[in-house]
Amino acid sequence: MTFHSLEVRRTALTLLREGIPNAEVARRLDVPYGTISYWKHKDRATRGECPGRKRSTICFACDRTASLDERAYSHLLGLYLGDGHISFPRQHRTPSLTVTLDDTWPGIQDECEQVIRLVFPDRATCRVRSKGCHHIKVYSSHLFHLFPQHGPGKKHHRKIALESWQQKIVDAHPWGFLRGLIQSDGCRITNWTTRIVAGARKRYEYPRYWFTNVSDDIRKLYTDTLDLLGLEWTECYRHGNPYNISVARKASVALMDAHIGPKY
Repeated sequence: MTFHSLEVRRTALTLLREGIPNAEVARRLDVPYGTISYWKHKDRATRGECPGRKRSTICFACDRTASLDERAYSHLLGLYLGDGHISFPRQHRTPSLTVTLDDTWPGIQDECEQVIRLVFPDRATCRVRSKGCHHIKVYSSHLFHLFPQHGPGKKHHRKIALESWQQKIVDAHPWGFLRGLIQSDGCRITNWTTRIVAGARKRYEYPRYWFTNVSDDIRKLYTDTLDLLGLEWTECYRHGNPYNISVARKASVALMDAHIGPKY
């Protein structure tokens, strides 16, 4: 075990209080990143600034008079159903919501963090880097109330149904819900086909939105919302099982482009 002098620790805390990032302090002082993070946490806890000690507010699921950014919640619900999960490790006092997003689309990561902050304005968010992706996280004691779809195992192994209050929010803000689902488990691609015109074969390209999820319930939530908005869709199969939902009609794609668009 490496022991660091009191002078090194004081220097680290001075830099941290000035707003220098943990990683930069660790680099300057040649101290492990985890040690710097621990020192910062202990210092903030001593001064009563530890985020985990803030009193939790009442959530909308517990009290309908509580405030909730419903547009942001509808968006976050779609992200959660696609690429999110809730965990409650024994070493933590508060459960965490994690949405895992590919580093290919940094704009979606930024947007996800933004909607989390709108839904949980009194909570701090963080990003945990992993190979090829980032985990966008928030801790709250009300996660199980706001996302009652949580349960053991994978989502496609259990029933996924919205509570009546969730359905009302999705019905009021359907584009946000679709946006979250597409950003997590969907994409916008350019398909092509060929046709014989005046005896010559010509190539035609057209945009298409795909949504892929092995959960029958989540796919139905997606298609029910498409129906609500009057969008045309078709179901595609893989190995004889329903797998993809396609939106390819020109008018429907135009509406999806106006409200969702390609990943970025």
